[in-house]
Amino acid sequence: MRGFQTGEVTRRSLLASAAVVGSVPILGLGAYPAMAKVSSASVAYQDKPKGDQSCANCSLFEPPSSCKTVDGAISPSGWCRIWAKKHG
Repeated sequence: MRGFQTGEVTRRSLLASAAVVGSVPILGLGAYPAMAKVSSASVAYQDKPKGDQSCANCSLFEPPSSCKTVDGAISPSGWCRIWAKKHG
């Protein structure tokens, strides 16, 4: 502990600090809970498309009848305010 008492930075104190700082991201990996889904009412979900926008061509839609973000049964022909064009 000589390095901490005299204010001198030793290789041992530097390595000990690096080990503590380096472990912080690993300890925090499970700190964030899974994102909860929102209600269909909160995003104005409807069972019909809006123009050429429908759940079937939305990047959040998960066939056959669910969404990554909206809770409950989702129709491929439905639509909501968080519609996002599917790429690819």
